[in-house]
Amino acid sequence: MKKLLKEFEEFALKGNMIDLAVGVIIGGAFNGLVKSLVENLVMPALSLVTGKIDFTNKFIALNGEHYATLAEAKEVTAVIGYGQFLTELINFVIMAFVVFLVIRQLNKMYKKPAPAPADPHEKVCPFCKTKIDLDATRCPHCTSILTEDAAAK
Repeated sequence: MKKLLKEFEEFALKGNMIDLAVGVIIGGAFNGLVKSLVENLVMPALSLVTGKIDFTNKFIALNGEHYATLAEAKEVTAVIGYGQFLTELINFVIMAFVVFLVIRQLNKMYKKPAPAPADPHEKVCPFCKTKIDLDATRCPHCTSILTEDAAAK
């Protein structure tokens, strides 16, 4: 049990938990921002195209009766509110698409810099012109002895 607690302490204090907490907090704030974007900009524009379809009052009363509203049906019997589920599903798909577009644009803005050129690990043999290791003293291809005098020629 002590080993488990020790491992948890190392995990929690390593920074993983703090990074996760920061991610959740920023994600919550970003969720509010995207939800507002979807509800206030995207959905009104979409409602112009779809004729203001609203699924929230679509339901099936389990007692077989017909009710005018979902709230009225919930007062009397159990209901399957499939309309609210469809509305949330549509909101989710739209929200996921908007997040995709935002992240896509952010990735375009913040292109990763090209990696710095690595230090050379090879040199060219002055005799046969093949690439060999920088520390080589003899060419493995032409077997020439590689000295500073030979490289100067």
